[in-house]
Amino acid sequence: MPKRIMFTMGDIACAEGALSAGCRYFGGYPITPATEIAEWMSQRMPELGGAYVQYEDEIASITSVIGASWTGVKAMTATSGPGVSLMLEAVGLAVMTETPLVLVNIMRGGPSTGQPTRGQQGDVMQAKWGSHGDYQIIALTPASVQEMFDQTVQAFNLSEKYRTPVFVLADETVGHMRERLVIPDKKKLKLEYRKQPTIDPSEYLPFKPDDDLVPPMALFGSKYQFYATGLTHDERGYPSDKEDVQIRLITRLNDKILKNADKIIDVERFMLDDAKIAVISYGTPSRSAKKAIRDAREQGIKVGMLRLKTVWPFPEEQVAELASEVDHIIVAEQNMGQVYYMVKAFAAPTPIHLMTKPAGMPQLPNEILDKIKEIKSI
Repeated sequence: MPKRIMFTMGDIACAEGALSAGCRYFGGYPITPATEIAEWMSQRMPELGGAYVQYEDEIASITSVIGASWTGVKAMTATSGPGVSLMLEAVGLAVMTETPLVLVNIMRGGPSTGQPTRGQQGDVMQAKWGSHGDYQIIALTPASVQEMFDQTVQAFNLSEKYRTPVFVLADETVGHMRERLVIPDKKKLKLEYRKQPTIDPSEYLPFKPDDDLVPPMALFGSKYQFYATGLTHDERGYPSDKEDVQIRLITRLNDKILKNADKIIDVERFMLDDAKIAVISYGTPSRSAKKAIRDAREQGIKVGMLRLKTVWPFPEEQVAELASEVDHIIVAEQNMGQVYYMVKAFAAPTPIHLMTKPAGMPQLPNEILDKIKEIKSI
């Protein structure tokens, strides 16, 4: 397909990114402010020979995505905070069974029903810690319509490469804003596909990893017979309550993400070369922060920004390096402070200042500029 240019909203860019990445199954349940993704998929998926199914609830949606993925199809769902809350048990199942899938969360205000039509960034910790047990997750944070496309493609690539669920965390403003979108020629997209076994079926161990700690993945209905369970299992996939089996499995599930963190994490350094004050932000607030930083620079204030395009795994090395370069760090996020606590863990003893706005509107550039001036005066 040749390059296309659209003027569209972030939710639709996300759907188009999924389709360009090769997604051919969408299982979902409508919820504001993510419904436009499902609506667009319901139109486009049949055109490409894929399947769209609207289920009775979010639990059915994500479990269907797990099943579809095991047939070899790239699969996804999209929801918002209350829907994610219902899906989290299945996220743990996908982690344990090493099932590639993409879960898009267009974040709105909460807790509970909260503010369905207003944005917030209150689900960052939910994405990492929402399911039980020890595990790692990948979560990306787009800040524009173009990044909704690009990072959805990236989410599928990471999911396929590491056999894991991947979150796309976009606040409502990014999901509903309209901007120019360039959809590249598909031939120029570098797409990842999961490894499949090539050995004799009699020798196949479904959860025996290669050197990269990721096992090749056979498909339901193929010549390879296997057992997949959410229970602790050995390399055959058979349940086991042995201590050494649990330690070996959980260590590998964590290590396949943590030992490749440098390949997964993506950050943007903006005007940081000579900065004395740094803003750390992501999503919509980072857009306001860029404008505030440009204005501050015009007033002679040396300030820059570290924009997090990946929040999980957390870019701890990048934050620690930044802390060694500047005198103060401002964390600007649309919640009561979530990334703020992670920054404090890795940036100490550099002073960390939280700029929070948990209501339905992100920080405005003049508000961030005022905060920068306040910190400069300390």
